Amino acid sequence: MVKVNIINDNTVNIELTLEDAVSMVQKASNNIDKYANEIVTTFEQMPKFNYTYYCFYAFDNSANLFETMLDINPKNYNSFSLNAPDAFFHCLYGGMASLYIDAQKYVSKTN
Repeated sequence: MVKVNIINDNTVNIELTLEDAVSMVQKASNNIDKYANEIVTTFEQMPKFNYTYYCFYAFDNSANLFETMLDINPKNYNSFSLNAPDAFFHCLYGGMASLYIDAQKYVSKTN
């Protein structure tokens, strides 16, 4: 379960686990049409960040799935840090890889 530590009015720390990545993949799998762009972006961009340094906010509309895991909106804070084991990122990448072909079909329909 995602743990959100509000440090102060401007700063938040978010802790994620492997189980959170599984939950994100399951949510994306059940809503491929809704998260198609994020699935494609995450799969294509994570290797450029050596997987474990991936930033959900590096690209437009690539943090919606991540934000569904939170009870807060990290955009309301000036600064946030994220702690997650490497397994979180590798699981997320593998899940996005498994959904990539189907997500591309949705993206190509809308473009």
